[in-house]
Amino acid sequence: MSKYKLSWKDLTWNDFKVYLFAMFKAFIPKKKIKTLDDLEIFIQTKSAWVSQVTLYSYLKTRMGTRYVLHFDNDEFMSSVNLAKWNIYAVALQDLTFFTFSHLKVNNNYNEVNKAKEIFFKILDDEISNKMPLDIIDKAKKDFDERLHKLNWDNYYKDLPFNPSALSLYEWAPISDELKSLDRKIVLNSVILKWDVVKKEFNERINF
Repeated sequence: MSKYKLSWKDLTWNDFKVYLFAMFKAFIPKKKIKTLDDLEIFIQTKSAWVSQVTLYSYLKTRMGTRYVLHFDNDEFMSSVNLAKWNIYAVALQDLTFFTFSHLKVNNNYNEVNKAKEIFFKILDDEISNKMPLDIIDKAKKDFDERLHKLNWDNYYKDLPFNPSALSLYEWAPISDELKSLDRKIVLNSVILKWDVVKKEFNERINF
């Protein structure tokens, strides 16, 4: 398993940028999603946003004022990055399936085979961002397994983001005892963030 040497300054700056974007994105003119390239960017950026915001918010909530002190702990930092990439991998799957299912049903877009192409391309591009290769390989296998069972006509309206919500619950580096108390709150926090993404997708899609 790859380990990453990050300082608390690195992580909190990235965290700050995510929150800054979330704060002001309502005032930024949103480009319509007209092409597969636009859709790829949307899937990648929104999956990263949901993954980071929900993970870091949960850590801050549970750890309180001790949050920053843990950034000098290599073992903790490794766990945070492991969680980040694993949650992101599932978030990418969920949003890819959701958008293509939505497009098929509501926009008469039948080239759902492009979903796999876009998903794999996003993962391959993440290699340059040091996404661990073992997580990439597992994500591709999981995508194929889910793809074989997928009902494109129903996915977008049948709890499409439950897997990534459960992924945050599974991977967050918080003790199992505490997580068991937080389960409902954690799952709801992810679903609420996805509701924001779904609303934006509906407003921007113009295939």
